[in-house]
Amino acid sequence: RAATNYEGKKEVIYHAHSLGTLRTLIQPYQTAAKYPLLISIDDEWGLAMRIENTAQYPYAISLGAIQGNLELIHQMGENIAQDCKLAGIHWNLAPVADINNNPDNPVIGYRSFGEDKVLVSQKAIAYMKGMQQQGLLTSVKHFPGHGDTSTDSHLALPLIDKTKKTLLENELYPFKQLILEGVDSVMAGHLSVPALADGSTTSSSISKDVLKGLLRREMGYKGVIVSDALNMHAVSKNYRERGELEWLAFDAGNDVLCFAENSAAGIETIFKNASSEQIEESFARVWELKEKAFASTKKIPVSSTDPDKLNRTLALESLTLYSGTASAIASFKEDGFVGINVSSKPDCTFFNQLKKSIQFKAYDSATETPESIERKINPQENILLAVYPPKVKPQNNFDLSQLELDLINDIMAQKKVTLYLFGNPYFLNLLNLRNTQTVVIAYQDFEVFQENAANHFLGKIKAKGKLPVTVRE
Repeated sequence: RAATNYEGKKEVIYHAHSLGTLRTLIQPYQTAAKYPLLISIDDEWGLAMRIENTAQYPYAISLGAIQGNLELIHQMGENIAQDCKLAGIHWNLAPVADINNNPDNPVIGYRSFGEDKVLVSQKAIAYMKGMQQQGLLTSVKHFPGHGDTSTDSHLALPLIDKTKKTLLENELYPFKQLILEGVDSVMAGHLSVPALADGSTTSSSISKDVLKGLLRREMGYKGVIVSDALNMHAVSKNYRERGELEWLAFDAGNDVLCFAENSAAGIETIFKNASSEQIEESFARVWELKEKAFASTKKIPVSSTDPDKLNRTLALESLTLYSGTASAIASFKEDGFVGINVSSKPDCTFFNQLKKSIQFKAYDSATETPESIERKINPQENILLAVYPPKVKPQNNFDLSQLELDLINDIMAQKKVTLYLFGNPYFLNLLNLRNTQTVVIAYQDFEVFQENAANHFLGKIKAKGKLPVTVRE
């Protein structure tokens, strides 16, 4: 499983030719293997999630804004599958079916299609079917639902204190739908859900009640269960004896142990404690999955997909007018304005595109201090605010400095503002929007999304999307 846990604060080393390197690494292992190896990856928004300089598609929250047009998400699944197959990968640990109904969720958030169980299910199924269309294996995660947490399971064990009835009606609904639609595997999340585990606070990923009881017996799931990464601190820090966690995960019902830190000791402990029936049943499920992967008749692509064409359409369909009206933007534009780009990078595509049609002054927080920008703005000027939060995760105010955040809120309190947000819509929770005339959410900072937003400001297109989550007013 190709992955990197950035939450560990370790140095991240980037490789310019990582796709070629990965293919070169996989091929000798496949040649040497007695039986073909099954290669998996976390690839929710394209190979770019794990592999540098490869195709990147929008985050799930951006796709959640699209109204209808499930065929676009299906096509994205097909494209991602083709890229995976080119790399030598057979199994994508996606889609995410978590319902993000907690705005403070530090780890799911942008990875979820939204807070509505039906829409989450429909879009996750479309993505899954697209991948399967191209012969890629799929996995729904993070069972039994990681959306309503405020703890990052990479760092600690989240607690979900809801009744079983509530969970069955909401969080578990998308998993049931994807199982009915033929998902290839289910990933068990590191979550403490006492209502599903007979009152125990043990992680769902190592709970027999959750995996063998709820998932297999009650929900009727017969396929492969794969654990979330066992090196995540939600579980790893609680089991110091080598092989103990691996045995608990296997004994609970996981067929594949992801990122086991003590593989040799884990195998030894499993063989020591498990019955032959346990091992054979698990082996049979994994072997069937492997046979399915290698039975695919789809040809291996000769080159990576070009994401720009599809991304341009996804940008058009997801752009969301959160507040205000198109006519208000037209009046704002006619009255004249000053542009302020709040970003770690100067010279944004959004403003550059606009300047082909409109002349206006613009300032960049990347090259000027917030104090300098505020001094240069005349009291009567309207402000076109383009905000690019540096990070998509909410920690540390999405990595925006307090000075930049204060600049945004000061301007909003004193000026007539039209805001275009190129990032996670939960960023709006940090802003006082009461006096803001218009807020438009573009979701991504890809060039095609910025160009699309510029066309919207110029009145050339309409915003068709709808915010798939609730933000605090």
